[in-house]
Amino acid sequence: MARYTGPTTRIARKFGDAIFGPDRAFEKRKYPPGQHGPSRKRGQKSDYSVQLLEKQKAKYTYGLLERQFNNLFQKASRKGGVTGNVLLQLLESRLDNVVYRLGFSRTRRAARQLVNHRHVTLNGEINNIPSTLLKPGDLISIKGSSRDLDFVKNTIAGSTSFTQFGWIEFSRDTYIGKFLGYPDVEKIPEKINVQLIVELYSK
Repeated sequence: MARYTGPTTRIARKFGDAIFGPDRAFEKRKYPPGQHGPSRKRGQKSDYSVQLLEKQKAKYTYGLLERQFNNLFQKASRKGGVTGNVLLQLLESRLDNVVYRLGFSRTRRAARQLVNHRHVTLNGEINNIPSTLLKPGDLISIKGSSRDLDFVKNTIAGSTSFTQFGWIEFSRDTYIGKFLGYPDVEKIPEKINVQLIVELYSK
């Protein structure tokens, strides 16, 4: 399946959560999409349906394809620790997600495009692979020739998002961000029930 590029509000309404960030349209209509609106009677979901919906929510939130998500889950299951928590930490350590967290872009979709278009460097070298998993101590920056682009300057100038997360730091003077380490799961703001995802894969 190709990566979803359609209306984000529709997907947010499907999950009942503004997973793509602040959304005025979502706030007006928080019920699931459909021609009968909020008055439609919806049946009880099966356990499998609930688990699958949670996996889809995680995939859409972080912008992963099915195979990418499966591979990351397998990687998490091979690591020590609680599989669900490790999965969230790996998702947070993706290069496109860290670029978003640092405030280089307003959305993860825009962050992925920023990386794809070779505007981002990792440890001083251009990296155009959004799925790259960072390690503690890695340095992320906007390459020198891209720092004068209006959309880059405006986004960074108006952003304070990096101050919200203790696992990253950013210097406006040098345009360099640092991935300090894997975050505590309790501090990740996304509302994802990873236990449901683990249960889905254990079937």
